[in-house]
Amino acid sequence: MRSEEVCGNTFYNGDCISGAAAHIPDDSIDLIITDPPYGINGGRLHRHYNRDERFVIDGYVEVAAADYGEFSCRWIAEAERILRPGGSIYIVSGYTNLYHILHALRGTHLREVNHIIWRYNFGVYTSRKYISSHYHILFYEKPGGERTFNLESRYGALERGPDNRSLNYSDREDVWCINRDYKPGRAKNKNELPAQLLTKMIQYSSNEGDLVCDMFLGGFSTAKAAIGLNRRVTGFEVSEEIFERMIEETRAIRPGCLLPTLRRPETGAPRNQGRPWSDAERETLVSRFSEVIESGGTKKRAVETLAEELGRGRWAIEKMLRKEGVVTGGGRVYRQQR
Repeated sequence: MRSEEVCGNTFYNGDCISGAAAHIPDDSIDLIITDPPYGINGGRLHRHYNRDERFVIDGYVEVAAADYGEFSCRWIAEAERILRPGGSIYIVSGYTNLYHILHALRGTHLREVNHIIWRYNFGVYTSRKYISSHYHILFYEKPGGERTFNLESRYGALERGPDNRSLNYSDREDVWCINRDYKPGRAKNKNELPAQLLTKMIQYSSNEGDLVCDMFLGGFSTAKAAIGLNRRVTGFEVSEEIFERMIEETRAIRPGCLLPTLRRPETGAPRNQGRPWSDAERETLVSRFSEVIESGGTKKRAVETLAEELGRGRWAIEKMLRKEGVVTGGGRVYRQQR
């Protein structure tokens, strides 16, 4: 199997099932992000998105629909083997063969973390049914180790938007609205994942220096994003034509080049975050909450005031108020019997 090295990262031109078995050790990969063939006449897939045929790279290798179930079981079993205990895997799938992917996952020890819906622009236009404008992203982990999830890698837990909604909460909801990359006049693969989508997954589920793998490199989008975010990366592409073209593009990516473009989250964790509550703190919580409410303040204002005074997060304040049986009504505060 031909291989090429780019910035210390090795990429393989060949089948991912036999290739991983021969070249990737057990329990060695921190994160897998991959977009397998869809088994739906993928050689014509790009035509649904009104792309200029002159810039779409030939060489896409599809999997026959009749073989898709067995194919999914084989490559996902290999992915499970190479993933480290605690490692994460994101699989992007359309709905046509989603059940094959889910069946294959259920035949492993991998455990579901989230089933994410990715909504995008440029859906497939239809006139006699609803337009399809989403994919599924199956986020699973390999049990047995600590899974990386960088809670404040993009937004601090206390950051608020103009509508006063938590930016961190919104970013971590399981419906992602991310548009496809628009690349007029540039060479592209049949169906490339947008850099914004890949960056989000890599930020949350890996750290600099971690090893990322893409079982189906395609346009090398995962590889380019991983290198740009200063991760190590490896992967497989069965098409010689696509591999040849994209390996040269990947050589132009400078390690870490995307890091300066990332948004800096305002973290500033509360000073008492994670510390046990004392009896005195709980009594202060209830008495000060009562004071703010009975002086005309809203519950939201009371929680914000207490979070600042007690050095606790807003969610920690609300959780402890419930635990203490504190309720409001008619501008007064009541303590239910515990």
